[in-house]
Amino acid sequence: MTTTTVPCAPGSGARAPGTRPRSAPRTRRSHALRLLVLAAALLGALFGGAAPASAHAALTGSTPAQGSVVQSAPEQVTLTFSEGVAMGDDSIRVLDPKGKRVDRGKLRDLCSGETVKYGAGLPPGLPDGTYTVAWQAVSADSHPVSGAFTFSVGAPSETSAPLPQQQVGGGVVGALYGIARYIAYAGFVVLVGGAAFVLVCRPAAARVRSVQRLVSQGWAALTAATIAMLLLRTPYTTSGDLADVFDLGGLKQVIETKPGAALVSRLLLLAAAALFVAVLFGAYARAQGGEGGESGEEAKRRKDLTFGLSVGGVIVAVGLAATWAMAEHASTGLQTGIAMPVDVLHLLAVATWLGGLTALLVSLYRGPSVARSGVRRFSRLAFGSVLVVVATGVYQSWRQVGTWKALTDTSYGRLLLIKVALVVVLVGVAWFSRRWTARLGEGPAPEAEAAAVLERPAADTAPAEEEEPVTVGAAPADADGPPRPVDAARAEQLARQRAALATARTKRIRDADPERSGLRRTVLAEASVAVVLLAVTTVLTATEPARTEEAVKAAGGAGQSAEANQPQVLNIPFDTGGARGKGTARIDLDPGRSGSANALHLRIADPNGKTMDIPEVQVSFTLKDKNLGPLPVTLDHVSEGHWSARDVQLPVPGQWQLSLVVRTSDIDQVTETRNVKIN
Repeated sequence: MTTTTVPCAPGSGARAPGTRPRSAPRTRRSHALRLLVLAAALLGALFGGAAPASAHAALTGSTPAQGSVVQSAPEQVTLTFSEGVAMGDDSIRVLDPKGKRVDRGKLRDLCSGETVKYGAGLPPGLPDGTYTVAWQAVSADSHPVSGAFTFSVGAPSETSAPLPQQQVGGGVVGALYGIARYIAYAGFVVLVGGAAFVLVCRPAAARVRSVQRLVSQGWAALTAATIAMLLLRTPYTTSGDLADVFDLGGLKQVIETKPGAALVSRLLLLAAAALFVAVLFGAYARAQGGEGGESGEEAKRRKDLTFGLSVGGVIVAVGLAATWAMAEHASTGLQTGIAMPVDVLHLLAVATWLGGLTALLVSLYRGPSVARSGVRRFSRLAFGSVLVVVATGVYQSWRQVGTWKALTDTSYGRLLLIKVALVVVLVGVAWFSRRWTARLGEGPAPEAEAAAVLERPAADTAPAEEEEPVTVGAAPADADGPPRPVDAARAEQLARQRAALATARTKRIRDADPERSGLRRTVLAEASVAVVLLAVTTVLTATEPARTEEAVKAAGGAGQSAEANQPQVLNIPFDTGGARGKGTARIDLDPGRSGSANALHLRIADPNGKTMDIPEVQVSFTLKDKNLGPLPVTLDHVSEGHWSARDVQLPVPGQWQLSLVVRTSDIDQVTETRNVKIN
């Protein structure tokens, strides 16, 4: 048997023997490269510029209050949160001025009704000084929260207690966890949306290798990201040390939490999803080869396979979406019984839309031509998905934002506006895609030839029909001699030429309809916007909801906010001009609010910071805007250099002026004024 030399057809994409096959056009490579660079830059801006994941449970109150000065040591330190949190015995630590832990090391659950409060007991007889409270917890929607503040017993003092260097959930571990979250979302979208595209829009795509790779890679990405998140949970919510991913004890504790259980459930569902993918691209793909001339029994088998895969796929997809709903935003806050199913619908609609869009993009650029009927079916499926996304998104936005003002006044609201803008852009580009889809019937579409190519098991690499088979190890015989042997390199070269011819033929079939070229461009633009949209969504899920942020601000009026509970502290230098006339007056006004009894503490220190007594000191308040004051404060001398007053009443909020009179001798006196904002 002799070998056959394959000629190089014009435009076939193959060169003459002895030369390398032609590479892809540079324009396509440059366009793809620019899109990748743009996507990487946008993702870097989103993830690189984002702070550590904001906690969704906020500290709304503490006893003692942040920065306050109490006259005697409290029995315990308590923290109040805006929503449920998970805490352990080491979640609240109280450190003395030397950095030594002084709490009893046992968490006290003080929750009652809707009030979320935890405490740590303190031993009696704590000495005077400044104490540091460091705490951390995991909010009900799986995000870590931490913080630290100080309070003083008797009088403030210097403290060497170490404070956390970074917020829990930040640093390298926080960045890796955020990347894993993004990959998990992307994998879920590609897995669910790609499978839906095959079952609903284009069953023949089950035999297309590029679509098979896409869906399989979506499954692999979601699985790998889920395992990574499970291992990173311990350092993400506690130490922030990357080495703790190998802490098996910490992993066991993570599995016992709600987020850990959700991740484990996701892995179990992914095992079922692997079986689904195997059947989809195995038995179901083989069943598609019999269309047109199949028997009644084969048609029934294909119908049963389609029904079984549809039911099983829906169950697995709903279960996977529920692993997000049961452990994140939807699981806490308002109307959780409604919010969780709505969140599942939202995730499924997004996956069907964007994942199907990705499968369509792969089909348009790789593999046989897509029949116009399949494109139109996807157009209708995407339109329905967009309606569900909008309806569920409006409900979720109301639930997490609450007011129009919060859209611009909170980080969550501003990110939500960016997401809405991207969705509008995406829908606008999709409108152009629908126009191209409607025009597919106006021009020639070589679907018969495309279907013939699709029927081949290896459409991307099948040899041309008119080509003769190649016999490895033989060459054309000479006129008067036996065939000459052909080396393996020559045989591989011939195989590459045939593959290039087959690829070029497939490309000619795919590109024969000019409307499809316009459709490919708009679908590529949609996919590029979708990449950025998914990144914004990932950042949004790690941002404190606007309702929580607004609730903390509103709680300040009721005296529940930790920030509002911080007393007004003024350090006022003075110089009366006489001997020992220089010093500093420190004034603490606790809690610094109108309509309530405020405690005022005044301490006088010399330039070296040592407490000193002076003959006389006076304090008064004036609110010029309301023509109130001066309202004098009656001070009691408590100890050396320390005066205090109870029940200081400031009737209305506003910018009050504090007047301080300091007299260091019979003739040396000075008056200092400062502005104080009273809430």
